[in-house]
Amino acid sequence: MARSAPAAAVLAAALTISVAFVAVAQEGEPTTAVTNPNTGEVSDMLVPQASSYDTYVEHIRALNACDWLGLMAQYPDHAEVHLDHGNVVTGRQAIGELFAGFVLPVEEGGLCGITFTEESRLEIAGAQNVQWVAEADFLAEPYRGSDAYVSEGQYMDAMVSTFRGTDLVMAAAEE
Repeated sequence: MARSAPAAAVLAAALTISVAFVAVAQEGEPTTAVTNPNTGEVSDMLVPQASSYDTYVEHIRALNACDWLGLMAQYPDHAEVHLDHGNVVTGRQAIGELFAGFVLPVEEGGLCGITFTEESRLEIAGAQNVQWVAEADFLAEPYRGSDAYVSEGQYMDAMVSTFRGTDLVMAAAEE
């Protein structure tokens, strides 16, 4: 059965509005603004991902690219990062400060240039449990660890990490 011109026009308009809405939602959602103390960059948008796996992949992409804004686009106000010795970093502001130090160049005390590569991964109830290796020109040897990335699909709600920067074996400085 052929659609009448008015019905087809209504359907086309509805599809156009739906596509426009999805495009806006993917660009970002307003959130509490956080400022990188080292660069002055301001993160005030969350960018939803399609699944918990996509959230994990975007986290690793942003981390490996030293993309502070990309990292912060994942962490809502209630997010937590659980580290060794019972240290818990809670909320966008504190997480922003944590990653601001990480993405600095090595000469400035950061770890920009390190690359995390997945060695194995197991997904359980939306949590990505990942064994990884970290490598960089400034490391004398690869560093291995594991993280659990907890997401209900769109954002990084929590991360549990074995990463300890003090355990990295740095390469000898060139003279």
